[in-house]
Amino acid sequence: MAEEQNEPEAQAAEEAVADEQSSGDDESVAAEEPAPEEPTADASESVDVSTGDEAPEAATVAETPPKPAPKKAAPRKPKVEKKPEKKPRPKKAPEAAGVRKPIVRLPKPERERRKSKERRGVVVSSAMDKTVVVRVDTVRPHPAYKKVVRHSTKFHAHDEQNTANVGDVVRIVETRPISKTKTWRLAEILEAAK
Repeated sequence: MAEEQNEPEAQAAEEAVADEQSSGDDESVAAEEPAPEEPTADASESVDVSTGDEAPEAATVAETPPKPAPKKAAPRKPKVEKKPEKKPRPKKAPEAAGVRKPIVRLPKPERERRKSKERRGVVVSSAMDKTVVVRVDTVRPHPAYKKVVRHSTKFHAHDEQNTANVGDVVRIVETRPISKTKTWRLAEILEAAK
């Protein structure tokens, strides 16, 4: 009998919790969530016919405390309103926070200039203005067959004063690109043409 008196109190408490949930801001969330299961009167008053005692299942159902109300989900924000989380910056030491180091310019280390490439050749053409074409002949043995192979290459060289003529033996030095094909400069005339 004592358990039967506690049941109406438990039911009244559960109804009060349900009323609080339904009176909240978002009624659609409360409607979507399933209501907590209430024990039926038939299950709590089941009596064993043979002994006249209550069934042990009914005792466990009546003794369980009411379930706590589920937490409401926060309303969803559109992607535009969501802000990406920024990683926290490491904090600097307090003594270094207000003091800045001065910018110090270190002098560039002086390094030796590489030796520029030099070639010795014969002027083939001086028809262009401030440019001569120099043919450089190389003679070297073939790496596999050891036969002496003669090879010639033509270079366009810059001649500022137009002093070189066809047939002169000249020394040319590699320099910065002066035009599309000129990367050599006339250093000196070794032999004038006969």
